[in-house]
Amino acid sequence: MKRTSEAAFETAIESVLLGDGYTRINGKGFDRERAIFPDEALAFIRTTQGKVWEKLEALHGEQTGARVLESLCKWLDTHGTLATLRHGFKCFGKTLRIAFFRPAHGLNPELEARYQANRLGLTRQLHFSPKSEKSLDVALSINGIPVLTLELKNPLSGQTAANAIHQYRHDRDPREPIFVFTKRALVHFAVDTEEAHMTTNLAGTSTHFLPFNKGWGGGAGNPPDKNSRNYKTAYLWEEVLQRDSLLDLLARFLHVDVQEKVMDDGKKVRKESLIFPRYHQLQAVREMVAAAASEGVGHNYLIEHSAGSGKSNTIAWLAHRLSSLHNERDERLFDSVVVITDRVVLDRQLQNTIYQFDHRQGVVQKIDEDSRQLAEALEAGVPIIITTLQKFPFVSGQLMKLAEARGEGAKSHLPTRKYAVIIDEAHSSQSGETATELKGVLGGAELRRKAQEMAEEEGEVELERLFRSMAKRGQQPNMSFFAFTATPKHKTLAIFGRNGEPFHRYTMRQAIEEGFIEDVLKSYVTYKTYYKLIKKAEDDPNVERKKAAKALARFMRLHPHNIGQKTEVMVEHFQHFTRHKIGGHAKAMVVTGSRLEAVRYKQEFDRYITEKGYPIKSLVAFSGTVEDDKLPEKTYTETGMNDGLKEKDLPGSFAKPDFRVLLVAEKYQTGFDQPLLHTMYVDKRLAGIQAVQTLSRLNRTHPLKDDTFVLDFVNDPAEIQEAFRQYYEGSVMGEQVDPDKLYTVKAELDASGVYLQTEVAEFARVFFAPKRRQSPTDHKNMNAILDQAVARFAQLQNTEEEEAELWRGKVQAFRNLYSFLSQVIPYQDSDLEKLFTYLRHLALKLPKRKSGPGYQFDEEIELDYYRLQKISEGSISLTEGYAKPLDGPREVGTGEDREEYVVLSRLIDIINERFGGELSEADQLFFDQIAEAASQNESLRRAAEVNSLDKFQLVFRQILESLFIERMEFNEELFSDYMGKPEMQELVSKWLGNQVYERLNRSNTRSNSQ
Repeated sequence: MKRTSEAAFETAIESVLLGDGYTRINGKGFDRERAIFPDEALAFIRTTQGKVWEKLEALHGEQTGARVLESLCKWLDTHGTLATLRHGFKCFGKTLRIAFFRPAHGLNPELEARYQANRLGLTRQLHFSPKSEKSLDVALSINGIPVLTLELKNPLSGQTAANAIHQYRHDRDPREPIFVFTKRALVHFAVDTEEAHMTTNLAGTSTHFLPFNKGWGGGAGNPPDKNSRNYKTAYLWEEVLQRDSLLDLLARFLHVDVQEKVMDDGKKVRKESLIFPRYHQLQAVREMVAAAASEGVGHNYLIEHSAGSGKSNTIAWLAHRLSSLHNERDERLFDSVVVITDRVVLDRQLQNTIYQFDHRQGVVQKIDEDSRQLAEALEAGVPIIITTLQKFPFVSGQLMKLAEARGEGAKSHLPTRKYAVIIDEAHSSQSGETATELKGVLGGAELRRKAQEMAEEEGEVELERLFRSMAKRGQQPNMSFFAFTATPKHKTLAIFGRNGEPFHRYTMRQAIEEGFIEDVLKSYVTYKTYYKLIKKAEDDPNVERKKAAKALARFMRLHPHNIGQKTEVMVEHFQHFTRHKIGGHAKAMVVTGSRLEAVRYKQEFDRYITEKGYPIKSLVAFSGTVEDDKLPEKTYTETGMNDGLKEKDLPGSFAKPDFRVLLVAEKYQTGFDQPLLHTMYVDKRLAGIQAVQTLSRLNRTHPLKDDTFVLDFVNDPAEIQEAFRQYYEGSVMGEQVDPDKLYTVKAELDASGVYLQTEVAEFARVFFAPKRRQSPTDHKNMNAILDQAVARFAQLQNTEEEEAELWRGKVQAFRNLYSFLSQVIPYQDSDLEKLFTYLRHLALKLPKRKSGPGYQFDEEIELDYYRLQKISEGSISLTEGYAKPLDGPREVGTGEDREEYVVLSRLIDIINERFGGELSEADQLFFDQIAEAASQNESLRRAAEVNSLDKFQLVFRQILESLFIERMEFNEELFSDYMGKPEMQELVSKWLGNQVYERLNRSNTRSNSQ
């Protein structure tokens, strides 16, 4: 046998599996008509169920074997292989089992012995067809029933897995008994030495194979063997098809997914698919379950799985496994598994999937009514509870009502139980106050006991609720969190990660390369708008630069000519390109910058489409009521603009063929799955996680979808690329938060005199009073206490507005920092919790900022010219450069700068030039800011005092580079130019150096003369 042949590859796989408990079965014993190994099946039943066999033999004598096989095959043909393996079959009133799976715990030696009696068979070159002598390279069977087939190829003999896929599609008739969907073999692998692909449904030339690879370097494929001694695909037979693993897959992973769809003509179509886990799903679930079993309760697991990772199934498998997980001492690890999700589809999927494994009702309960239903499910210890996060703050009150109804007094807490909490799409909301409420509810009696202890130690027994509030912020010893997300923020990595790393990762790059999602940046086009604004009014008003910029930009964006021209570009592009895509069914989304813009776009779209007579219908999505800024008393609603279509019906209506374009403002930019979405027109500033989530609406795959398209009117491709790259090969945790900042900000707030310590203490005493001490006057008293500080703040606002705004910013900084840090650091400082609670309430009562001058430019400015110039068409590459780390919250200020006043025409010049030539006035503004920062630099001030201009320039050049880097996000285009062009560096450094040197010398001269 040649060492490079397929037979040699077969032999290598066979030797591993035979060494792991498989038995070699001769293909001659295969019944081709019935597609089973009859002798194996009967031998297993006789050995493991002798008593039932004897009863049947008493009835049928020598015909017993034939009767049992007849019943078995009939049951397989009716109910399928999976259900028959799991639940057995009926034979003349008796239940017979054709497989025994390992129990969740080892309490029953008889069940363990039956599990060990399973006969796993391996057959090479199996002649499977009653009509021909075609053969399969390898078939694996369980107790005589074929469950898995493999076609093997060896690249060294000139063939790859692609040839195996071709063979399955063209040379394996799906009507052959062994291949009939779900009735015999369940999964088919096309394998070579480099890659593995699998399918659960042979359907001729339309058979769809999925990659079953580990992933390599953040992308698709498989890593080479570390010791250079094994095949890249060895994990398939050494891990996945290993005896215990294959039986576990059949018992607790494979399931039939049934989806019913109502067609346009009203007919219901039922689609069945058999789900076999992809490699990363199998690995993630098994690793989490193993870690939970060995580590016990009270740990966090962050799963960073990209869109297209099959998260719903991963969560279903994990929930089922955790609900029956036992530790080494055979004790159940979790009393209940709580799944936190906002997705309706997950409820149905979890219930259906888990019922197939367990065949028991009542294992899963969906909380779809109110917090009372959640309280009842938690009290009853339902194994798997599916709910939203928002219901938890109300559970304590409901528990009290339930206890009172039973005559048990006012008991508002659960007994201490152990919980696994699975969070679907963990992001910053999971780290807020509602998540703290969840911990408070599930913490139960033990959390109360801990709070009492802390209160007694501090000598503040009356403030037990304060200590309970503190205790529930930290990690709870009776809860393990399993948090899933595609786009983790710094907070998520810090709270749920391990040393800032996820427990398991499946990257966007791997999902794209494996074909599970589309690469939405492949066809990305930006339009930069060039426009020139001229002044109408004779006199320039003095204006604040930022306010003027905002007002000018708003005028420009909402000017009819602007939206009119952009609408023309969008509609014409859709009419000529997009509508022909995806078999003529493609749809588009327009992302607008505000609700009023969405209204204007809807009006303009409808007008232009009608004028042109195009067969395109649009829908608009925005929340609430929008007032027209031109026509007093005129208002718009989503339902009104969509001709009476209800909000909840919009996704369903948009799915229908007649609606092709959806215009959105802050809606449907996350979690909206519509595979027919092909094109996105972006007229909104996007950054970071929002850019990723918004553009990812296009990434859902469809059999006829071979590309996507983004037309962006606003954003810089470099910024979009930066946002995506953070999640493309996995996010990187950036700079840690400094816990000392918290005490620094607290000290500054305390010293301000806006509130007194006695007021904070008194507020906490009333707020955290035990239930029995609470009274109807508490609300009035708390407001009265807060009003003292509100009055002082208002006074400060009247005399020193900027100082007041700085103080407001520090309040927000303290709240952000404490809310985040208290989940990472177990603070024992009750003063922090008191101040946090006090400031949360005070912030709501503080008067709004007294705004500076607002500008209305419509009368002063008209559009001189306006054109759209295509500046960059083509693909954004995500493989270049590196990902920016995700930094934690910093101390924040007012969010308001001390703005210098400029003349309007200068500001207009800046806006004109910014989008024109090589260097613009906006870049000049950027340089001015750098010059200002350099003028404040102490080293440069000293250098200017004692050096000539030439020598000063040498020092300045070094410091200038660090100033550019610090401000790069304000003008990345200019930063790139500066860093990449030596001649530009030279010019800028000299020009700015002169400015700063002159400024510093003037300043030094002034201070010396005083």
